[in-house]
Amino acid sequence: MAIYGLWVINKAGGLVYQRNFAEGLAQLSSNENLVLAGTLHGIHAITSRLSPTGPSSGAQVIEGESFKMLIHLTTTGTKFVLLVSTAEHHGESILQKVYEAYSDAVMKNPFHTPEMPIRSEGFDQRITAVIGNGHL
Repeated sequence: MAIYGLWVINKAGGLVYQRNFAEGLAQLSSNENLVLAGTLHGIHAITSRLSPTGPSSGAQVIEGESFKMLIHLTTTGTKFVLLVSTAEHHGESILQKVYEAYSDAVMKNPFHTPEMPIRSEGFDQRITAVIGNGHL
């Protein structure tokens, strides 16, 4: 079981935080990461409108052959995306802990501007405590 990476995407689709934890992900430029985050934002918006049973919060899991993306959408529209191995079964609880770390270390920081890139040593430390080096 491995956790490969974490993205935080603001409500406009901009990548405000990106961190890799384990080997396995392609090494992408910052521009490529921004494009992928924007694309995922669009896919998420489309899936929220496609639900045959009425309103939906959109895709929560996108699974590939060798990894899956777990998506946690907050009430403010911020998305937390965890890139994990297909064998990872604790992703949802990890995403909840990441969201709690974000709430405590970023949103309670009076110097952080919402929707802007996250530059918080406290957040980085809490993410390291939650995820470590990516191997659980």
